[in-house]
Amino acid sequence: MNLDAIEIRVLGALLEKQRVTPDAYPLTLNGLRAACNQATARDPVLDLDEHSIRAALQSLGRRRYTRLASGAGSRAAKYRHLLDEALGIDAGQQALLAVLMLRGSQTPGELRQRTERLHSFRDAESLHATLSILIDRGLAERLPRRPGQKEERYAHRLAAASGAATVGTGSGPSGSGAPIPAEHAAMATTDTDVADGHGVDGAGASVGKPAEASLPGQLSRTVQVAHPQTGSAPAPRPDTDPAVEARVSALEAQVIELKNELRELRDALGE
Repeated sequence: MNLDAIEIRVLGALLEKQRVTPDAYPLTLNGLRAACNQATARDPVLDLDEHSIRAALQSLGRRRYTRLASGAGSRAAKYRHLLDEALGIDAGQQALLAVLMLRGSQTPGELRQRTERLHSFRDAESLHATLSILIDRGLAERLPRRPGQKEERYAHRLAAASGAATVGTGSGPSGSGAPIPAEHAAMATTDTDVADGHGVDGAGASVGKPAEASLPGQLSRTVQVAHPQTGSAPAPRPDTDPAVEARVSALEAQVIELKNELRELRDALGE
């Protein structure tokens, strides 16, 4: 699927919240940001801003993995995933992918425990059978056992191709950051971020600050996605009036909704 780290986190958060908090799903942009950045059940813990998440949603929307789900009378734009439709995966497969996307590589025992809130596997055999389906479809893989490891571990295979830059390795047990394509690897860290302890890990692609000034496992809150054509990061947006910013966000959401409706209309007409 060739997704970058932010797209993987967004999709994983949408998959999880659909099952765990169905009353709040689809998610608003603020709700999705909170889900992506929460400190529990995440490895690595990230600190993404709204611009990065919105860019990921637009990219995922073009692939038809997400869509705007708010109605015309809704006060805030809401988003949902389409991964079940796009990939034809059932509830058990969605649960495993969600946990792997949010928490990195894990053992079967960890997966069974951590998917309990999303989907209840009746036994270890049913979980292994579901993992085998994902592996056969190229959506997951069994990792080679490392020295000292007693159990095999599994990981998703939704990330970008090898050779891409990697966002922070994380401080959790898996220590596996998802790779970001080179055109999306430009990230900026402000003085405030470093002072607050939010930075890009030394293994990541950081711009403007030395690696030793950053704490591992945390992504700068000022992540900037590079322009896909130029490969350079956009200039920081100046502070604007909150009302203007809200209006811009609403207009962007309307544009996305109109594009999705136009695409669906073209599909219906067979163009």
